[in-house]
Amino acid sequence: MRQLLLFISVITVGILFISRLFYLQIYKTDANNLFEDNAIRKVYDYPKRGFVYDRNGKLLVANQPTYDVMIIPREVKPLDTTEFCKLLKITKEDFNRKYNKAYRYSPRLPSPFVPQLSKEDYAVLQEKMRKFEGFYIQKRSLRDYQTTIGANVLGDIGEVNYATINKNPYYRMGDLIGKQGVEASYEEILRGTKGIKFIQKDRFNRNIGPYKDGKFDTIPEQGKDITITIDAQLQAYGELLMKNKRGGVIALEPKTGEILAMVAAPTYDPNILVGRNRSKNFTKLYNDSIAKPLFNRSLQGVYEPGSPFKLMNALIALQEGVMDENEHVTCYRGYKYGNRFMKCHCNYGTRNNMVTGIQRSCNAYFATAYRKILDKTGNASEGIDTWSKHAKSFGLGNFLNNDLYVGQKGRIPDRDYYKHIYPKTFYSTYTISNAIGQGEVATTPIQLANMAAAIANRGYFYTPHIIKHIEGETLPENFTKPKYTTIDKENFEPVIDGMLAVYEKGTASSLRVKDIDICGKTGTVENFAIIDSVKTQLTDHSIFVAFAPKDNPKIAIAVFVENGYWGSRFAGKVASLMIEKHIKGEITRTDLEDWLIRHTLEDEYAKPYSGEPFKINGYTQLQTVNDSTYWQLKNQLNKLKNPEI
Repeated sequence: MRQLLLFISVITVGILFISRLFYLQIYKTDANNLFEDNAIRKVYDYPKRGFVYDRNGKLLVANQPTYDVMIIPREVKPLDTTEFCKLLKITKEDFNRKYNKAYRYSPRLPSPFVPQLSKEDYAVLQEKMRKFEGFYIQKRSLRDYQTTIGANVLGDIGEVNYATINKNPYYRMGDLIGKQGVEASYEEILRGTKGIKFIQKDRFNRNIGPYKDGKFDTIPEQGKDITITIDAQLQAYGELLMKNKRGGVIALEPKTGEILAMVAAPTYDPNILVGRNRSKNFTKLYNDSIAKPLFNRSLQGVYEPGSPFKLMNALIALQEGVMDENEHVTCYRGYKYGNRFMKCHCNYGTRNNMVTGIQRSCNAYFATAYRKILDKTGNASEGIDTWSKHAKSFGLGNFLNNDLYVGQKGRIPDRDYYKHIYPKTFYSTYTISNAIGQGEVATTPIQLANMAAAIANRGYFYTPHIIKHIEGETLPENFTKPKYTTIDKENFEPVIDGMLAVYEKGTASSLRVKDIDICGKTGTVENFAIIDSVKTQLTDHSIFVAFAPKDNPKIAIAVFVENGYWGSRFAGKVASLMIEKHIKGEITRTDLEDWLIRHTLEDEYAKPYSGEPFKINGYTQLQTVNDSTYWQLKNQLNKLKNPEI
């Protein structure tokens, strides 16, 4: 009886195993199971990445073929490592390190052994690959940048890391992914979809043909082409003007929010981050902790906005009804409160209304306006929250919810921000520096450009964005729906009149451009740093915001030049030239152009590391480039204006 039960049990278990195997092999076979089957080799077919064009249809980014030597560690058989290393141009130590890395990733999954072979190396190697079992060559595409500009805009692609692989099952070891700029922002659209082929292997691990006649194979789907909002000519021009300077430039089209130019200085040629030297070149850029070429100052640079923020205080004062455009404030070369004095350049006893206050950048006028805003109800704690709400409606103090890969919030303080500093009593004089865009106020260049666009539009703006068109898709509503500020339309006219006066007879009168009504505002921002544990005043920053033309704005711009002395000296010149370039397509103010390429701030940036004095007389110490550099930049300028040369 026991023998019969044992026999029945063995037969039953056998039937169950056979049934389960039959079910898995015949009924349950699918692509997912194939990934776990060691008898099936998986070969990926990588799609071409989508092209990138500028707003005028100029091709900026294309593709070039490259070849990766792949390894499946468990399939590697004894080989002549000396010959193999010679073919791959690596050492035996490199071979062992790469093999161990691949084995740690997975002994049975393919991973790159030597990526990105050139066509020449591929041609030499392919005929001999049959000698090296466990290795094969896989074709894919690298980026081919058709330009040397816009590195911070376009970004680059590089190998995925383990964190990305663990987070997103689409990616495998050796896959390429957008790392910065547009390449990162629109990775899923540009990358396309990989295809795959399943190859049946025999018991000797030899390929014997497509699994089930290719039933589960898929073909790659090419990435979609995109058109970005950047004007390549304007971008190139801005980068040239910012040579030998550090800072950020953002130019927007007010009626759409499209980014016309996004300059981060210093910059670099995007082509140096293509190919096998990418890692070495990226590390070099990353380790430059002084110039910071990978730091996108136009998006990530958080600075006090200085006098351009006075425009905001003027608008809030009008909206809250605490001042009108005709009210006068007498300036005694600045504003005195307690034992402190905020000096300005007005003559002693100057009487300013709103237009002349903006025109002359009068600190006394805007300190008065700020205090009236906060003290309107007799409770400065309520007043600063009202003030903060209005400023934030312009997109200040928060992410703009754009499609750019990096950014910073900046800061517009409110009562909650100050509660730890002033827990009980709070008066408008405590934060008077906010009146002139210093103190606790902090913004990024793109936020200031957006503020200028909102003023140009008399009360609304579109979220700044870099994408203009995606093949076969429509833009998100976030980019096509206007956002309205809390300021009524009629309150913008006095402020715009003041900005026009800045160019006609104010602090930017030397920067006027014939036949263009430019509305702007200069700014000089105090610059402090901790040097040897001591708070030290360095050379002031130069800042400028503007839009043009006055009545039909086509461009709004913010320019920030680190250590640029004052607003009209560097930033204002850059702004005027880029406005003229965009509107006219040519330059009449070649004197400003020549001045900018001739003068450098590199010596200024070296001072904290050279032991030279920090605060200097800007009129006498300004440095110029040598003749060789000047003529090199001059030739680049001529080529930019005359591409056929």
